[in-house]
Amino acid sequence: MRVSHRLIGSVVSVVGPLALLAATPVAAHAGAGPGLDHLTITVADSDNGSDGTYELECSPAGGTHSDPGAACGRLDELEAQGVDPFAPVADDARCTMQYGGPATARVTGTWHGRVVDSSYALSNGCEISRWQQIEPVLPATGP
Repeated sequence: MRVSHRLIGSVVSVVGPLALLAATPVAAHAGAGPGLDHLTITVADSDNGSDGTYELECSPAGGTHSDPGAACGRLDELEAQGVDPFAPVADDARCTMQYGGPATARVTGTWHGRVVDSSYALSNGCEISRWQQIEPVLPATGP
């Protein structure tokens, strides 16, 4: 019995730290240096004067986005929480049947060394929540 307890203890001491590393988002491991964080954000049909194409650069914050510091800060905050800010709504998600308006957006580029190509709309409760989650990267659409 003692041998098996030692073996289990050894496995736990090795696997524990590895599991912690595996649970950390990949983006947190990637170096965020100049040129690695560059996003192009295109907004259409927002009906609030936010339509257009904007460039967002982070590390350091810049570009033609209206508030690059806040936008980069929000993306960093989400990733620190383990949330992929560009993930689509899960296929099995149950979404409320509500319509948030005709606004659409597309975000392309590179974030923390990975390619981003993500589309947003306000077609149901899940999509509305997803849009609002990354405000101010995308413009607020509410009244």
